[in-house]
Amino acid sequence: MAPHSRTAKARPAEQDIASAQRVLTLEADGLKALADSLNGEFAGAVDILAHVKGRIIVTGMGKSGHIGRKIAATLASTGSPAFFVHPGEASHGDLGMVTQEDAILALSNSGETAELSDIIAYTRRFSIKLISITSRAASTLAEAADISLVLPNAQEACPLGLAPTTSTTMTLALGDCLSVALLERRGFSASDFKEFHPGGSLGNQLMKVKDLMHTGDALPLVSLNTAMGETLLEMTAKHFGCVAVVDDTRKLLGIITDGDLRRNMTDDLICKKAESVMTVGAKTIGANALAVEALAIMNDKSITSLFVLNEDGTVDGVLHIHDCLRAGIA
Repeated sequence: MAPHSRTAKARPAEQDIASAQRVLTLEADGLKALADSLNGEFAGAVDILAHVKGRIIVTGMGKSGHIGRKIAATLASTGSPAFFVHPGEASHGDLGMVTQEDAILALSNSGETAELSDIIAYTRRFSIKLISITSRAASTLAEAADISLVLPNAQEACPLGLAPTTSTTMTLALGDCLSVALLERRGFSASDFKEFHPGGSLGNQLMKVKDLMHTGDALPLVSLNTAMGETLLEMTAKHFGCVAVVDDTRKLLGIITDGDLRRNMTDDLICKKAESVMTVGAKTIGANALAVEALAIMNDKSITSLFVLNEDGTVDGVLHIHDCLRAGIA
């Protein structure tokens, strides 16, 4: 009978839970051992990767290859140009992708993966920096590398000790360590992150106020001496439920909202000037702030609009809560 056709034996749920807990404990122990083992070799690897003029090329076979693809993706998305090259494909032409400006990050638990031999030889022939991640310091890969990051001795979570589990978790985590260290070295910011993640909910959360705000003729603006009759027409025409009261330079002096109208609802409201109805010291925001931050302010203050100010206090735009919701920011 083929292995995949065997019928699984029924057992109590407690045993399955205990199995999962054992796996997590063993892998957590491996990560703790990895954290304790980091030394100058790790710093040396970061230094090499930080000074690469070309790309970081990640390679590995089998499970290491799957982990390598994720590491390459994380590096690329955090500001370190990187891609994955399959070692088998490298031996059949893809070595042409590798230049002397690049660096190789090679993954192999044993350090003896035969398929990596051509890549190793290529890096030595053309003086391309080679960093290895392996569990054996005395392996062919580790000894050939410029920097070898050696995983600590840790028990695989597989009860047979055969399936890569703890070792692949440590390798994946070490890739994250390299990515984050490089991110911090480069001063990679949230706005930089957004440039590499323009789509989906992550891109939405990193949108800035300036990406959504209304400007120019769409702004609801009146002066201190504008009659409330005209002010009401401006509020109605611009559809934000508020107006900004500004001086001749467009510096914000106050705002008038629907709430201000209700608080001043008297027979002579139409005859009043904007100055006598406006609220001073309204909450505002800058154009470079994240839109999610603006939404948080509006929710916290129970308001539906925020005026956007320049550094000199002049009105740059206005943002409505519906703009945030339409953009998928919640």
